[in-house]
Amino acid sequence: MEHKTNAMRELDKLKVKYTFHSYTQSDAVSGMEVASELGENPDHVFKTLVTVGKSGKHYVFMLPVDKELDLKKAAKSVKEKSVEMVKSKELLGLTGYIHGGCSPVGMKRFFTTTIHSTAQNYETIMFSGGKIGYQLEMSLDELSKAIKFNLADIIVS
Repeated sequence: MEHKTNAMRELDKLKVKYTFHSYTQSDAVSGMEVASELGENPDHVFKTLVTVGKSGKHYVFMLPVDKELDLKKAAKSVKEKSVEMVKSKELLGLTGYIHGGCSPVGMKRFFTTTIHSTAQNYETIMFSGGKIGYQLEMSLDELSKAIKFNLADIIVS
C-alpha cells in the first residue's frame, strides 16, 4: 500500500475493520471499470456522489456503480424539495477528495449520507478509499462506526 488516505486514517483511528483493495496498476476510472478490474459484481461496488439541496445543504449518496441516482427519490430521502449534483471543480474544496476518489469517510466535514437500500443485501460493500485506485470493503455495521447513514431507495428504477 503506497500511503494511507484520510478515509483509511479515520477508520484506523476508530479501529474500524476494513479490507483494502488497490487497482493502481490499471486505467480503470468508471465504477463499472473498477468493479470489472477487481472481479466484483457491480451491485456490490458503490459510488459516492455529492449533491446540494435547494436549502444549500450538502448530501452524500452511495449507490451501486451500475445504477443512476434518482434525484427526486434522493431529495425525498433527505426531506429536500430538490437536489442536484455538485460540480466536479467544487468537490475538492468541499470534501477534500477529487472526482473518482471521493470516499464517504474522512471528508472535510460530515454530510448527511444515504446508502441505497440494496447495500443491506451484502455482507460487505466496496467504495472509494479516498484516492483513485483505492477501494475499501467493509460491512455496514463497521461503516456505521465511522459515519452515520440512512438506507433508502435512491436509484432510477
